[in-house]
Amino acid sequence: MSEAAPPPPETEAVRATAPLAARMRPRTLAEVVGQAHLLGPGAPLRRLAEGGEASSVLLYGPPGTGKTTIARLLAAVDTRHFVALSALSSGVKELREVMNEARLRRDRQNRRTVLFIDEVHRFSKTQQDALLGAVEDRLVLLVAATTENPSFSVVTPLLSRMLVLQLQSLDEEDLRALLRRALKDERGLGGSVSLSPEAEDVLVRLAAGDARSALTALEASADGVTDTGGTVIDVPAVERAVAETTVRYDRQGDQHYDVISAFIKSIRGSDPDAALHYLARMLVAGEDPRFIARRLLVHASEDVGLADPTALQAAVAAAQTVQLIGMPEARLALAQATVHLATAPKSNAVITAIDEAMADVRAGAVGEIPAHLRYGRYKGARELGNAIGYRYPHKAPDGVQEQQYPPDGLVGKDYYRPTRHGGEHILHERLAKLRRVIRGDRG
Repeated sequence: MSEAAPPPPETEAVRATAPLAARMRPRTLAEVVGQAHLLGPGAPLRRLAEGGEASSVLLYGPPGTGKTTIARLLAAVDTRHFVALSALSSGVKELREVMNEARLRRDRQNRRTVLFIDEVHRFSKTQQDALLGAVEDRLVLLVAATTENPSFSVVTPLLSRMLVLQLQSLDEEDLRALLRRALKDERGLGGSVSLSPEAEDVLVRLAAGDARSALTALEASADGVTDTGGTVIDVPAVERAVAETTVRYDRQGDQHYDVISAFIKSIRGSDPDAALHYLARMLVAGEDPRFIARRLLVHASEDVGLADPTALQAAVAAAQTVQLIGMPEARLALAQATVHLATAPKSNAVITAIDEAMADVRAGAVGEIPAHLRYGRYKGARELGNAIGYRYPHKAPDGVQEQQYPPDGLVGKDYYRPTRHGGEHILHERLAKLRRVIRGDRG
């Protein structure tokens, strides 16, 4: 646990040794880049930071969007006392200590306590529950930060007591403004180096909306240039400093679900290029290729189905390839299956059919199995009427005979309704004929 009032202006020595991202941390709302939807006139965060409200807040958004900075700015209002905890290293014991000290501070000094908890999604249910009373009674102004969707990672009672604000990744113009400020500001690089337009483009692309990442990459590039006596950061300097873009993707978190959702929806939408992009994001981030293969298997039946009967075969082959050879070679099979499914004709008739059938069964539409379909090869079966009158389809010239197959209450019920897409176009015509014969509708 760390506890301190809002920090005083840092000394020259501290500024000289701290990372560029820390040195350039905004000191006022005016210096915050991005988040205009939350910081504009009358917006929620501005009202909080100006002391107009006293609601506990949950800041939800990707890394490098200013969650910690905003928490510190909220603490600087009036005479509030700032306490920071990390969910990675704090437990219920530390929370109780903070609450006891906050109560004494309120009663003896009439000072509010701002409790900032980073990565609150890592707190257990018990730890989150321990915050309820203090938040409810406004003993502390809780400012919690998470990179994960709070609907999945924060308990409902705590969530209902907080104002949930979603921060957004910085756009290109925000990042450019941030980089240019850091280049000129005395807290930053103080004009010691310049940045070519092409190198700025690369840094913006590599940052992917993350302010901290942009400043870290800029600092590393500047260090590399000054070490060799240079003064201009060009593209080669950036490439030397940053070997590979860090892909923002948490295999256990919200990004995991967002990326796989975008992957499947791109395939369903028949966009192989977008699907390959999301596949690449998962593979570069180290996602388990078996997980991707399983999603392709599901998609092959759910969204392609019999419009292309080979789609499931392609997905099965990709899954087997993943098992047999692993990465990195298995990426080829996953990519092949992805393109196959994305470009295949689409039909959800199979999933619609089985879901409707299961819904009827759950609703009690089961009925008696027709006697002529029941098993008849045991003693006494004939006396019960089992298998009597069954018509063997292969004795008919076309292999199909008029006969009742479903229970009485489901006669004439169509579950499978093939589309006219791809291979189902043929099935659409054939199934209509089959049903006429089976149901005795010769019209």
